[in-house]
Amino acid sequence: MNMPNRIILTLLLSLLMAGSALALDVGGPAPDFTLKSRSGENIKLSELRGEVVMVNFWASWCAPCRQEMPLLEELHERYGDLGFTLLGVNVEEDASAALDMLKEIPVTFPVLFDARNSVSKLYNVVAMPTTVILDRDGTVRYVHKGFLPGYEDEYRQQIKELIRE
Repeated sequence: MNMPNRIILTLLLSLLMAGSALALDVGGPAPDFTLKSRSGENIKLSELRGEVVMVNFWASWCAPCRQEMPLLEELHERYGDLGFTLLGVNVEEDASAALDMLKEIPVTFPVLFDARNSVSKLYNVVAMPTTVILDRDGTVRYVHKGFLPGYEDEYRQQIKELIRE
């Protein structure tokens, strides 16, 4: 292998290894965070221990996010009284587009704003949307990157399983 190819291969392997080191560890503790919600209150993830928590990272420019939002609202309405909390984390620097979208697609679950992307970096969000489901102990149990119709059935099954535990 010639020198330029060896350098490129080494760089690619380094990037892959760095990416896996940053990957969210399924079975490990969810990184704690505090973000301001659209209602103005701060929400701290660790204060939701005892609940099954779904954290959904989204952006207003993301078509699959728009498609998924009403389905997330259905999950929130269906399981909210059974020990389930859904947090929608908007990742845009400017919240105005997100707020406009929420007028078009209203939801009642808490929407949080990660304008500096500090939480999305903690969770190694590389796809929109990214959905992370935590058990009552704050352990990462499921990670979904992207959204396609039918994923909501998988979400529903996973939420029910964790509520029953």
